Amino acid sequence: MTHLKSVNIPHDLSEINAIFVAHGHKAYLVGGAIRDMLLGKASHDWDLATDASPQQVMSIFHHVVPTGIAHGTVTIHIFGREIETTTFRTEQGYSDGRHPDSVTYAATIEEDLSRRDFTMNAIAAELSTGKLVDPFGGREDIKKGIIRTVGNPLERFGEDGLRPVRAVRFAGQLGFRIEEETLKALSHPAVLAKTGGISVERFRDEWCKIMQAPRPSESLRLLETTGILSLFVPEFSVCRGCTQADSRGFHEFDVADHLFYACDGAPAENLAVRLAAFYHDIGKPEAREGENCNGAEIIRFHGHESISARKARESLTRLKFSNEQTDKIVHLVKEHMFHYESTWSDAAVRRFIIRVGIDNIEDLFALRLADIHGMHNVPLAADSPTWRELMELQKRIQKATEEKAALSLKDLAVNGRDLQAAGIPAGKTMGAILRELFDCVTDSPAMNDREKLLRLAGNIYREKYS
Repeated sequence: MTHLKSVNIPHDLSEINAIFVAHGHKAYLVGGAIRDMLLGKASHDWDLATDASPQQVMSIFHHVVPTGIAHGTVTIHIFGREIETTTFRTEQGYSDGRHPDSVTYAATIEEDLSRRDFTMNAIAAELSTGKLVDPFGGREDIKKGIIRTVGNPLERFGEDGLRPVRAVRFAGQLGFRIEEETLKALSHPAVLAKTGGISVERFRDEWCKIMQAPRPSESLRLLETTGILSLFVPEFSVCRGCTQADSRGFHEFDVADHLFYACDGAPAENLAVRLAAFYHDIGKPEAREGENCNGAEIIRFHGHESISARKARESLTRLKFSNEQTDKIVHLVKEHMFHYESTWSDAAVRRFIIRVGIDNIEDLFALRLADIHGMHNVPLAADSPTWRELMELQKRIQKATEEKAALSLKDLAVNGRDLQAAGIPAGKTMGAILRELFDCVTDSPAMNDREKLLRLAGNIYREKYS
């Protein structure tokens, strides 16, 4: 579709355009929506550029929010949509590496497009006709799968430190390659300094989009080789060159590539598991030990999951992920080294569920499959011994949940009020007794009976606490 000279304008946009035209103004669809149309993809987010000033837009439409009026941007609320609308403009100076120091309204859409980041994003469609305006060859670059800056890459990246990260993200999302001069500029010291100055929140948001690309390894490798990754995730650098391969054949790659490929093996729609896959072995360099076994070196990483969990928490906290997201990811990292055997008792299965948390089981299994994928960059073969073990454990977990086994304190047949009514005082003593009751029920589910537990609680209280 990249050969097209025009695109079909959706009905709602035609209706919006009619309002602009009725008041003597022009409007264009710009940015990612045009790129997606040319790639044959559905476009959901619409951004407009217009010759109307922000004040004129606010007078033309009924519901307009001045979201960035200092930079010529307002948001029109119409037809159940929020449509960011910016007056044609040019920009000068970017002292903070993000916002222009000054904005000058421009006379034409071509001038407006000249300030944009990449040629593929510097295409506009006139809402009246659908005719494309493409002054920088964006359609040809889309056709060739190339990411190229509009004009000098050092200048474009010097204007906004997030643009290099966006270039890397687009490469992974779209499967495009970054044009040679543009790629070279990503590693320029001045560009890295500008990128290092952006807020961690801005990097984090792009990082999450990178992690949800079809193959995160492609963008992650670009982040690493350009030096961007070390700016925001310095813990990773020691993973490069940390070898794992030994005579046992478990691993083919160093820790860095293993983490990249593990991300590829995690479900794209599950950000928590993708991030856990990135961090799950990040502590291995610190834990690495080699030993000689009959003339062959065996490499071990005892306790690396705890080190990895600590490093993951430090990194996620620095990147200002929410406490809930951080706790979830760190928990998956800490628990990823579980080793199931068919000899596990039913009580051992219940203790595993309790330790991991029933809500985390599915994600932990997905992380295990991602970990295995990262060993040789291939998925775990169905019906392999490891696959059969995982499926067996999954069935036993399902059986335990169907049997209504007590998998948390709230599943006990008694609660704190019951114990208080039986004469056990509230506080640490009661908490300790409830935990003992829970341990008992974990080993013997038949004990999860109100009368039995009240008798047992009374005995424990008299023997240990009264």
